[in-house]
Amino acid sequence: MGARAATVNDVHKIAAAMPHSTRIDGPKGNAIYQVGGKSFVFFRNPRPDARDPATGELYADVIVIWVGSEADKNALVQDPRSPCFTTPHFDGHPSVLVRASELHKMARDELAELIQDAWLSRASKRRGAQWLAQQGLDA
Repeated sequence: MGARAATVNDVHKIAAAMPHSTRIDGPKGNAIYQVGGKSFVFFRNPRPDARDPATGELYADVIVIWVGSEADKNALVQDPRSPCFTTPHFDGHPSVLVRASELHKMARDELAELIQDAWLSRASKRRGAQWLAQQGLDA
């Protein structure tokens, strides 16, 4: 039996379960998950830089997930199996984009690791070290 595919509900559950995580609503009601006042996952409103290449229609289901480094970002967006992508608007920004409608291309465990890494990239060093220690991992 294969790994369970990720869903939008998983994004919410995983992000909300991270320590000291808070959810706020953006100006248009979009969910934004933060730690220490810093966003690590947010549901983006349709923007001109993310469009369907065939129809030109704005993507209405883009999720922004922070990454730890440019190397992490490149690894995700260059992997042909990954649903993660970026746009020129996000050049130099430590994040990847993924469409909610494409999450099924990722296993739930992969999504959890991506969101946990996003949280770690934005949490304070102390909180990050505490969480890693609780997981039995090294900081």
